[in-house]
Amino acid sequence: MLKKVLIANRGEIAVRIIRACRAMGIKTVAVYSTADKQALHVYLADEAVCIGPAPARDSYLNTTAVLSAALGTGADAIHPGYGFLSENATFAKLCKDNGIIFIGPSASVIDKMGNKSQARRTMMDAGVPVVPGCREAFHNADEALHAARNIEWPIMIKASSGGGGKGMRISETPDDFIEQFNIAQRESVNAFGDNTMYLERAIIEPRHVEIQIIADNHGNVVAMGERDCSVQRNHQKMIEECPSPILDDETRQHMMHDAIVAAQTVGYTSAGTIEFLLDANKNYYFMEMNTRVQVEHCVTESVTHQDIVREMLCIAAGEKLSFTQDDIRLDGCGIECRINAEIPEKGFLPSPGVISQMHLPGGNGVRVDTAAYDGFTISPYYDSLIAKIIVQGRNRKEAIAKMRTALEEMVVVGVSTNLDFQYSILGNETFCTGGADTSFIEKFLKGEV
Repeated sequence: MLKKVLIANRGEIAVRIIRACRAMGIKTVAVYSTADKQALHVYLADEAVCIGPAPARDSYLNTTAVLSAALGTGADAIHPGYGFLSENATFAKLCKDNGIIFIGPSASVIDKMGNKSQARRTMMDAGVPVVPGCREAFHNADEALHAARNIEWPIMIKASSGGGGKGMRISETPDDFIEQFNIAQRESVNAFGDNTMYLERAIIEPRHVEIQIIADNHGNVVAMGERDCSVQRNHQKMIEECPSPILDDETRQHMMHDAIVAAQTVGYTSAGTIEFLLDANKNYYFMEMNTRVQVEHCVTESVTHQDIVREMLCIAAGEKLSFTQDDIRLDGCGIECRINAEIPEKGFLPSPGVISQMHLPGGNGVRVDTAAYDGFTISPYYDSLIAKIIVQGRNRKEAIAKMRTALEEMVVVGVSTNLDFQYSILGNETFCTGGADTSFIEKFLKGEV
């Protein structure tokens, strides 16, 4: 078993990992920026090391500082959480080179699946369905336009190194292709330092359905069911649920099979997610793989009654998975709402500031993951996530009612939040009847649903 784990992250995911480690008797090391000196994960860890000033590039993305903290404290492993260095193949390799276990897949797997165009080609070769498009990637708009004429418009232009909705643009016709390609490419260069783009036919108003997988170093791969993450704003997920309200069992089994094939094809280990787009006819297409634990892993935990973070720690220590595919049963319905410090009526503008008071909901089947507390500062340097509320009900109707009750109970004073916005969504007929696709929030804001 691991003896000491450094958590190369902050916020609720750092707290989540620290708690899992403590429950297993593993010592923990927190790293923090100067802006996070009073953060909860700093207090909860056995040791804490300041790794730089507030900007993420100077602290949480500073590989030298993170590795120095690990080596200096004698940590034998690093858990990267999500975001920051979690999908950085170079960092994973540096960990290995320095004799530190990276709690996640190997650097070669991260590299192979982190590049979206390369991952797409890999899945095509494995027989996993992908969105129709070009096999090759492009650096030049004119060359891309020439190839795009073999794809049906509208066309989705995507950054090969993309994520979080950055570097994505839709071209409606050949006339706007060059402009949209250049905009997406500039975003990609600014966000990821990569000008490589790829093209897919745009699937209009799809569902976003992803399969949680987990694999050990002994050849065991398990698919832990799906999550429907269609309720998004600006390509950022807001509400996730398991199971998907529109997926039939036959389609679910096919998707889980293909997710396992995808993981086996690249020799995947640890927790990961295969993301699919589902069209109106329930045809599904591979979109990308997230080679890390997801923000929304908790909703899968709520219905499978498995601890994904604990399993990641055990896998890193060389143990076999503690469960098999036959052990996975989806118990009722789980829903997760991401509570952010933002102003929905102003385009979800972030609302940094000090939380003067906060009351969290509770009760049977209600879980809250947060690093916030009375007096906590929501920093403008990082994402605006305050908390994740996760509920589990015997069925979807009960889960929705339980979530609405939890949202009513939660109080946050000092910053604006999306609590009321979330509450309104959960009372919307289209959402309640399972009809929300990725265009839902846009239509909801316009009063069209």
